[in-house]
Amino acid sequence: MEFTFGHTWVVPAPLERVHAVLVDLERYPEWWPQVLAVASLGPDTARVLCRSSLPFTLDLVLDAVHREPTLLETALGGDLDGFARWRLQPVADGTSLSYQQEVVARGGLALAARVAGPVLRWNHDRMMAACRAGLAARASG
Repeated sequence: MEFTFGHTWVVPAPLERVHAVLVDLERYPEWWPQVLAVASLGPDTARVLCRSSLPFTLDLVLDAVHREPTLLETALGGDLDGFARWRLQPVADGTSLSYQQEVVARGGLALAARVAGPVLRWNHDRMMAACRAGLAARASG
């Protein structure tokens, strides 16, 4: 089953600081509660374990595709196959972030997605709400 997610926020911090927080993947568990663990697999690859409200831990492999100041993108593998992309833009009150994710669920998640797609979307929204709050606090501090 395919999923497309999109979110747009403003974080009250300069673009350079927001970018620095977002590219520092190994520190995500410090500010994003649903990111349980990050293990570097090389300079551009990491294994990430995530768990939101549902009793299911996503096991993901992220490969960096873009790390420009206004564009961050990773290819996703593992339980999800696709990409996640952040577009950053300076605005008067901080940094505007546009998040896009397009993925296909794999493995056991694919089976659950056929039955519980709306619940998985709700779970994703809860995870991203925590991301927004944690990112704002981390980048502003």
